[in-house]
Amino acid sequence: MSDPTQNGKLLPLMEDFYTLQGEGFHTGRAAYFLRVGGCDVGCYWCDVKESWNPKLHPLTTVGDIISRTLHNPSKTVVLTGGEPLMYNLVPLCTGLKKEGITIHLETSGSHPLTGTFDWICLSPKKKSPPLPGIFKSAQELKVIVFDESDYEWAEENARLVGSDCNLYLQPEWSRMKEVMPGIIDYVMLHPRWNISLQTHKFMHIP
Repeated sequence: MSDPTQNGKLLPLMEDFYTLQGEGFHTGRAAYFLRVGGCDVGCYWCDVKESWNPKLHPLTTVGDIISRTLHNPSKTVVLTGGEPLMYNLVPLCTGLKKEGITIHLETSGSHPLTGTFDWICLSPKKKSPPLPGIFKSAQELKVIVFDESDYEWAEENARLVGSDCNLYLQPEWSRMKEVMPGIIDYVMLHPRWNISLQTHKFMHIP
């Protein structure tokens, strides 16, 4: 049986909601979030494990997704997951662009890049590293720090992105108290890096 999502006109939409971006370069910006179900990376510390199985989330037409997106005051959409690049994102991006929407993508980069984006936040994962082609397209590199080995992983990926890419280290939420002092020290010693915090969790918003 063929995959009904293959042409990108149907996507397993887990949830969509209007909130503030909580992480990285655009922290504090109002945006409409589209969370697509399905992820084959499977980070054990993932805080949205319910997104992993795409079969749990209703296949939704791109037209319906765009229509829902337009019923909010912001002209910025954040496409997240799961792993959005598991799907052909050309139809969704094309439709959103026709409506004058600015599109941000949050991805591990483990699948080929499809669609057109105004901002790509690349968050590389060791279990399924980014494909080479995405590094130069990223405006933001956000590396999750779980333990000290993640600093070398961060530097490995930083060597591959463009010189104008914004670099962020973000503490894994459940270990923030343990790893935060080390991140602070690292950024002070390597000031091209910045710290990203999950501010939405402090604000108790989605």
